[in-house]
Amino acid sequence: MTTNSNQPASSDHRVLFDFEIDFSNGGGIQGQGFRLDIDRDDISDTELADYIVADMRLLMVGAVRILNKRIIREAHKRDASTP
Repeated sequence: MTTNSNQPASSDHRVLFDFEIDFSNGGGIQGQGFRLDIDRDDISDTELADYIVADMRLLMVGAVRILNKRIIREAHKRDASTP
């Protein structure tokens, strides 16, 4: 398979989204324009919420809201060997 060097490979998908996370013990965090590498061309809001909670190692998470989600083609930024 040949690819144009100016275009990302077809497997390079990222999800661009905003999120709001409430903590069960009070408070919360939010992010805007957040990007995560994904290994396919779609991800459910539930999978995405689980992924960001685990990746950020958050505890005592209550509600997670995913907003303005869209899949973009862009080269992955994180090394595949990074946990």
